[in-house]
Amino acid sequence: MPALEMAQENGKLLAWRKKEGERVTKGEPLLEIETDKAVVEVEAPGDGILAGITADVGAVVPVGQTVAWLVAPGEKPPATAVTTAPAARASSTPERASAAAQATEQRVGAAPQISPKARRLAKELGVDISKIRGTGPDGTITSEDVQSFADGKGSAVPAVLEPLSQVARLMAERTAQSWISVPHFFLVRDVDCGELMAAQKRISQEMEKSQGAGPTITDLLIALLAKSLAKHPKMNSIWTGEGIRSNSEINISVAMAVKDGVVGAVIHKANALQVGGISTLRRELTERARTGRLRTADITGGTFTLSNLGMYKVDAFSAIITPPQAAVLAVGSISDRVVPVDGKPGIRPMMTMTLSSDHRVVDGARAAEFLSDLANAIREPGKVL
Repeated sequence: MPALEMAQENGKLLAWRKKEGERVTKGEPLLEIETDKAVVEVEAPGDGILAGITADVGAVVPVGQTVAWLVAPGEKPPATAVTTAPAARASSTPERASAAAQATEQRVGAAPQISPKARRLAKELGVDISKIRGTGPDGTITSEDVQSFADGKGSAVPAVLEPLSQVARLMAERTAQSWISVPHFFLVRDVDCGELMAAQKRISQEMEKSQGAGPTITDLLIALLAKSLAKHPKMNSIWTGEGIRSNSEINISVAMAVKDGVVGAVIHKANALQVGGISTLRRELTERARTGRLRTADITGGTFTLSNLGMYKVDAFSAIITPPQAAVLAVGSISDRVVPVDGKPGIRPMMTMTLSSDHRVVDGARAAEFLSDLANAIREPGKVL
């Protein structure tokens, strides 16, 4: 079971994309797992024949435990699968190990058991599986249960307490842990977005002729954010627990709303991409997130997070940092406000930015310098893009 993020303890196996004995090519989808962030397709790490499958669909497997082998033609897998969990994930005390095991058992117990066919049908019909009472073995939800529930004939779980999905439950745990353990501080800045909106309109007109779709304000913010981070590497660093480590790449994690939570889809090496490339990647990630088909690389490696709620007409908000990242930028909607213009009242399209920073990595002065440079880039995007 691969580790797709820090502090991940296990993954739920949803589907095998290949059958035992079939030939597998490096890079093609091999299995589908559910983590605390998303449903992810795991690609084959190499060429070979799939053999020795040790985990069935529906199993919750600890990180590092072998679930199958890729072998050469004629080769046989080892008689016993060996668990090779990374040493860094081992609990330092029996108490911590016991607590982790207990937490894992609680999460597994709350998740409804459902057949792959029923899961696909539920997704097609838009049915919430947590509200269905399964009639299969050990209460497993079958496709007939899903269809009956959708037709209004099935029996629903009593509406006493709606259970959280693994995604929602672990997201709650991680945000709470971040809020408690990371010393957040916040800086707020209003910025004139007149030139940003003009640049978005101009670039969209150019791109629509060749690509059929132009960039959004979010795409331009990603590009400007990446350029600003290149000038302020401290903001692009991470906290390791023992000190500060600089990142060699600028990978912008974009917060995207999905069912039961939020995922951080990553634009890798954003500072090296043009706005058109960022726009294309962001649209692809959005589509995969909505359909539950995010890949491993799509949600890993983020070094800084952008969270934009402007499309929901939110004026301003504060976001929680995603460890081990050092900061997250929250932006609200662009709206007309009365502000000073050349010493007189004027109406300008303004946006509020709130920067949440980890005080162990950056201090207030450095964070303020970064936010000021970003505001300048937004006011005059033509000088940066």
